[in-house]
Formats: sequence, structure tokens, C-alpha cells
Amino acid sequence: MSIRVLVADDQPIVRSGLTMLLDAQPDIDVVGAAADGREAVRLARQLRPDVGLFDVRMPVMDGIEATRQLAGPDVEDPLPIIVITTFDLDEYVHGALKAGARGFLLKDAGPDLLTRAIHAAAEGDALIAPSVTVRLLATFATSRAEAARQPLEPLTAREEEVLVTVARGRTNDEIASELFITTSTVKAHLASLMRKLGARNRVEVAMWAHETGRV
Repeated sequence: MSIRVLVADDQPIVRSGLTMLLDAQPDIDVVGAAADGREAVRLARQLRPDVGLFDVRMPVMDGIEATRQLAGPDVEDPLPIIVITTFDLDEYVHGALKAGARGFLLKDAGPDLLTRAIHAAAEGDALIAPSVTVRLLATFATSRAEAARQPLEPLTAREEEVLVTVARGRTNDEIASELFITTSTVKAHLASLMRKLGARNRVEVAMWAHETGRV
């Protein structure tokens, strides 16, 4: 089955370009396109797409607020959202991830990385542009004044290893190869980490690792 995607960008040429690029993929179908964040929220609730691809800077309501309304901590059935922007700014990444985004990409990422991010979000995974992953999460961590929350249960030695690789932006397959375990075992450790840390996705797991100085 195709991954149903909702695109939101205030620039018609960018919106059309993203739509054409994604529709050209055999297993991705763009089901709607919005010109601002408010329209994106309305269409998302109406069309129930599998993934949202939202620009940060949009009129009426920006992409971060739209993400918060559709994927924030209080949302019962969050929509996997990838935030995409021209601007490599710390506050945008910080805001997007805290709002519940599953991924963050720059518009120069290229078709391959964009497609991978769509698939990752649809599968409950997350992908952040490699150029910003470690630097921005580390910057966010060092700027936090409050103490990071403690896990509900102590982490095992293997969970600590998986935690560090997640924080470094590794995919499940890369983690499996690096730690000499199976992909299904990686997923099991990730599920345990999310439960113990009260995290909803691997982005929040990575953020916790940086907050606690593990990377």
C-alpha cells in the first residue's frame, strides 16, 4: 500500500515540486497540499494521511504550531510529521522536535533523503538531516536549564549502547550492524527505551541522551 502524504508549504512552486517528486515514487501518494499551517491542520484531520511534510515558515499558522496541534504531547493519535525548511537554525529544529516532529530536513536534502524520511516516519521511525543531527541536539542539551527526567527503570548496558547510537543519528540497520545484533532486537531495545524514558519516538530518546550527557 502507498504511503499517503500531506504536503504543506506557502510557496506554490515548492509545494508543486514536492508533490511531483513524491508522486513519482511508486509507493508514495500525495493526498493533499496546504498553503498554510491552519489549512494543513484542517486537511490532516479530514484526510487522515500517513505522514505530513510541513514547511516551518508559513502564514496564518507556522509549521511548528501545526505540528504541535497534530503531533504534540497531548495529541491522542499523533500524525507522523517531517518538518522541512530552507533555514538551518537551532530554534527551528528545537521547536519542531519539541512539538512532536518525527523528522527534520533541509530543502536541499535531495529526493533520496526525503523519500527515506517519509518511509521512516510512516514506519514509526525518525530521520533528521545528518548535517544537523548531532550539532543541534547537543546545542539543545547544553542550553537546557532544567534537569533531565530520570528513567522509570534503570537502563541495561545494552540499552545504553543502543541509546548512544540512536543519539548519533544511526538507523536501525546501522545500529544492528554496529552492535552485532538483529534489527528486531534493536527495535525491542528501542521500545524498552521509549517505555522507560516516557518517550514517544526515537527523536525524544536521542534528545534525552544529549540532555543527560551521554553523547
